Amino acid sequence: MDRTLTNFIRALRNADVRISTAETLDALSVVELVGYTDRGALKRALSLALPKTADEKAAFDVCFEQFFAFEDIQGELGLPEPGDADDADDGMDADARGGEGGGGGGQQAGGKGGKKKRKPGGDQLRPEEPEEDLGPGEMSEAASPLGQLLMHDSKVELSVATAEAGEAVGIREIQVFTQKGLFTRKIMDQMGLADLNREITDLRDSRRIPERRLGQELKRRREWLREQVRDYVERQFLLHADATGHRLREELLRKVKLSNVEQRNFRLIQEVVFKMAKKLAALHSRRKKVFKRGQLNVPRTLRHNMAYDGAIFDLHWKSVKIDRPKVFAICDVSGSVANYARFMLMFLYSLEEVMPKVRSFAFSSDLAEVTDLFEHNKIEDAIAKTLRDYAGGSTDYGQALSDFRKLCLDEVDNRTTIVILGDARNNYGNPRTDIMKELYDRCKRLIWLNPEPRNSWFVGDSEMRKYLAYCHQADECNSLLHLERVVGNLLRSVQ
Repeated sequence: MDRTLTNFIRALRNADVRISTAETLDALSVVELVGYTDRGALKRALSLALPKTADEKAAFDVCFEQFFAFEDIQGELGLPEPGDADDADDGMDADARGGEGGGGGGQQAGGKGGKKKRKPGGDQLRPEEPEEDLGPGEMSEAASPLGQLLMHDSKVELSVATAEAGEAVGIREIQVFTQKGLFTRKIMDQMGLADLNREITDLRDSRRIPERRLGQELKRRREWLREQVRDYVERQFLLHADATGHRLREELLRKVKLSNVEQRNFRLIQEVVFKMAKKLAALHSRRKKVFKRGQLNVPRTLRHNMAYDGAIFDLHWKSVKIDRPKVFAICDVSGSVANYARFMLMFLYSLEEVMPKVRSFAFSSDLAEVTDLFEHNKIEDAIAKTLRDYAGGSTDYGQALSDFRKLCLDEVDNRTTIVILGDARNNYGNPRTDIMKELYDRCKRLIWLNPEPRNSWFVGDSEMRKYLAYCHQADECNSLLHLERVVGNLLRSVQ
């Protein structure tokens, strides 16, 4: 299988572009037909075979430009001028210096000049003398493999060698930007940096001018190569690790308790919520009618074929129309559970494509309907207004249940799902379990989501022990991962 293409598909998947095995085979066929010569034709052809949605097409464009961002590799190496060699050496990062001249060449001395190098056979360090101007002239042949490669003046060979070394050290495993220097050094070592360093040291100590001239040239080309490898690693980081790092942060925020989330992370969590909602919408979207193939609707078939003198051309099958059920969301928005309510409401209203009509209610003591807020405002603005207007006051579940009974009891029937989000801490007031029983008997499902851990449900002023008897389902729900699971189950039950 084409390694270049499979690596590109891996990068696309890392950028959240869904690609199946069949689509990978289609892409292989595309590459066989189009080839890699015409970059524009390759991009257009693969864009027809791989991305499907508008978001995936945008991600594909970015990923393609990064993955196939080739420089002009024709001609000779773009090396610095001979006088720039010392400046290039001074610009090395600490981890790049670590293995030169036996591993101690990166330390600074207190005197002028500062740099030291280790003698080939001893442990003492001596100051490095300034490079002498040997001028143009005869130059020896390089002995080390990397030295020979550098002296061939072929960017093609060096690009291939760099890519192969990157594969060998697992460049795609880079996760964070601080690993750039580490992977630069690994790739240089894989290409033969140790042998090249020993050769440069030996050439500098030689008495023959052609050999010393070669040592200076190899040093200059070594620093040029280091910059090229560093640029290569940075491109690979942007291609492979940027999306990975973002996904790692998302995964962490999915699992962390919402009460511990800082305000500055709310925007990222909202992105995670919308992404999770989009995934659930794609998973649970379905037609409003389910057709049962094999059960012919005889009267309808005969009626629609009368124009054909009794000849049956169009068959009509029996179908079952699915009634869209109703969902009531009752959210405690007091200070202790406000963040949980924020993201559950965001979840529910992000699923408008597949979620039946949701009526939302908020309370801390008195309960009020906030559905209109969400119909006439953006989700973020509606949630902010809900928390601002209804988050004050002492929590009273009994009063909230009484208000809900007055507002909606006649509309609760066997197609209704009621979701209550709250910690059930009632400040030792009347829990009104009689209303809970009445709702339980009338609705299809009553789900209670409690952000507290289960071992805290029966402690202090919590009324969960009494409410549990009148819930079809009661779950601990204090993270986005829990919310995703609960909403997914809810969608399966109401579709």
